[in-house]
Amino acid sequence: MQKEQELAQLAAGLAAERKARDTVLLEVGKITYLADYFLICTATSRQHVKALSDFLREKLKEAGAELQHIEGYREGRWVLMDYASLIIHIFQPAEREFYNLERLWSDALPKEEQQVTEKTVVD
Repeated sequence: MQKEQELAQLAAGLAAERKARDTVLLEVGKITYLADYFLICTATSRQHVKALSDFLREKLKEAGAELQHIEGYREGRWVLMDYASLIIHIFQPAEREFYNLERLWSDALPKEEQQVTEKTVVD
């Protein structure tokens, strides 16, 4: 699980580097078989969603992570990037509020919701 956690933390840091907002890293592996981690973040526009997705794809590939599947890129409102152990969700604000994945996956939230900012990384 160490490798999976390192990938999730790397992705969270990269998202913060590219100005993703309200970034949350959830450890979901104990409650679902879908992945070990979900990274959820907000981008400010369609262009920001795509730029953030492109940046993460490039940097995670450089780190040796293989993208299994991507959805929503063309529309640019909600991009889902599947790295097997890590699923990244990049939302525009309205879509994030509507789908509210943090509520849906609330069992995975730590006691205090962990926010990732430019200066912090989830431990």
